Amino acid sequence: MDTVLPAPGHDHVRCAAETLSHAEAHCAARGERLTAMRRRVLEVLAASHRPLGAYEIMERVGGEHRPAPITVYRALDFLRAAGLVHRIESRNAFLACTHNHGDDPLVVFLICETCGAVDELPAGPLASALAAAAREAGFTPRLSVIEVTGTCANCRS
Repeated sequence: MDTVLPAPGHDHVRCAAETLSHAEAHCAARGERLTAMRRRVLEVLAASHRPLGAYEIMERVGGEHRPAPITVYRALDFLRAAGLVHRIESRNAFLACTHNHGDDPLVVFLICETCGAVDELPAGPLASALAAAAREAGFTPRLSVIEVTGTCANCRS
């Protein structure tokens, strides 16, 4: 399992390039544009390897000419809807999606309380069980996010 916090020997340039390449192909397949601002926001998130708040993103996107908050929020809304960025609810922060999990409605995040690293987990059987329970209750989920906090293997060592 790859963590968002790069492991020793991590090829960060290749990782960020793959994230952007996937985003461009994904948008093209959906007939949508990865505008300069959307691309820049995604670049900032892909470069961080950690969840960032909207104002942190705004500072990193703009340098001397910071964009307005609404511009960054609109880019984030687009990227989230496209499945290219996740929102870590408990941190009110955003993270580039490094896993190709498609339109799966359930995402599980493992969040290290020590270093802040976040990893996505495939939800598989858990997603099926949760969907069945929701159907049984007459509920149709749109999006489910499960956040599990603890200590990552790197910090435990």
